[in-house]
Amino acid sequence: MEYYIYDIPVFVMSTPEEGVNIPLFCQEAEETIPRSLLQNIEVVYIGEFKELKGRNATYAHGAVYMNSHEPSNFDMLENFIHEAAHSLEIDHGMFIYDEDLIEEFRGKRARLYYLLKAENYHINPILYSYVEYNKKFDNFLANEVGYPTLLSITMGLFVSPYGATSVQEYFANGFEKYFLDNPRTVRDISPILYRKIEGIINDDKA
Repeated sequence: MEYYIYDIPVFVMSTPEEGVNIPLFCQEAEETIPRSLLQNIEVVYIGEFKELKGRNATYAHGAVYMNSHEPSNFDMLENFIHEAAHSLEIDHGMFIYDEDLIEEFRGKRARLYYLLKAENYHINPILYSYVEYNKKFDNFLANEVGYPTLLSITMGLFVSPYGATSVQEYFANGFEKYFLDNPRTVRDISPILYRKIEGIINDDKA
């Protein structure tokens, strides 16, 4: 069936979980994020897709692909807002990923190194300096440390543990929390990231 988020078509290609109400999800998306921040999203697909490569959602070539097996509307909304953030990299990438944001991220990664070292979690220290996605570092955080442990260790350092994965996920994770949690939390934990989000919002209002 076909639904809409604003004028963006949402195609449901396979049956979602019982806890997901697609019309309500579309309504909640419209209530959460302004249309002006979705200018690079042409279509949303909900189902099972090779493009996901095991992920919950991804943005590619103007489309958001979302796994239909998410358990709740809020999970769906988190995924959509997260991918909306990635879609903004097309127009705002130079503004987002300047030296200020990269240095803020690197500073947090450096702090993370010492926090994990104190807990006897070890990996090649040079990986902490890689701001782009690195599969080995991602596996280390997700599988060796584990996100529950990472959550307790990084409280107040990242708005959520997944933000430590790469500078791109740092931005998208903060963007997600800005709209779905509390902008003040993002401001207090990641002030430069907060200013980037505010700058994009104000630019799109102009």
